[in-house]
Amino acid sequence: MSGRWSRSRSQIQRPEPDHGAEQPDSLTALFWAFTWLALQGFGGVVAVVQRELVDKKRWLSRGQFMEDWAVAQVLPGPNVVNLSLMIGDRYFGWRGGLVALAGMLTFPLLIVLLLAGLFAGVSDVPQVQGALRGMSAVAAGMITATGLKMLPSLKKNVIALPWCWALAALTFVAIAWLRVPLIWVLAVLGGGSGLWAYQRLNAQQQTEPKP
Repeated sequence: MSGRWSRSRSQIQRPEPDHGAEQPDSLTALFWAFTWLALQGFGGVVAVVQRELVDKKRWLSRGQFMEDWAVAQVLPGPNVVNLSLMIGDRYFGWRGGLVALAGMLTFPLLIVLLLAGLFAGVSDVPQVQGALRGMSAVAAGMITATGLKMLPSLKKNVIALPWCWALAALTFVAIAWLRVPLIWVLAVLGGGSGLWAYQRLNAQQQTEPKP
């Protein structure tokens, strides 16, 4: 009886615990961490956030980062601002959310105002326009690299890996090729995949034997 019990438990697929190993020591550390993230985020912060908070500081696991980033994408407003509020609130409550937001916006805002004044005088120079196009290409490459680094986390997803690939392909086709408005892609594909994952998690909990 005990042998069959242990075999039945081993056959049940459960999501492995996925937690960051570290956390910020103080609100000051949180502020400067997000300030440093923002100052590195030319063309987008997502690649920098993944490298700094997941790989270096280990405040988030890759699974947590993917979950938080998905929620930040769905919520209205800038996704990086949403992400900073979520991470700050996770560790220090509403004060952490405000501090992380301040770190994300304060120094970049000052730099943008300064650069805007300088750029107004050289915006029509062909060399400056070419430099900006080159920076946009680098930003696109950074975002692509971040997406590729997050792919291994899909193996732990409650939705099977082939279906994750299929949903990613459908999203790409809908946005890049068919030009479907983002709100409809989020509502149909995002909402449908979220409901599917919820049902599968419920099914796993119901089939799990109770002690």
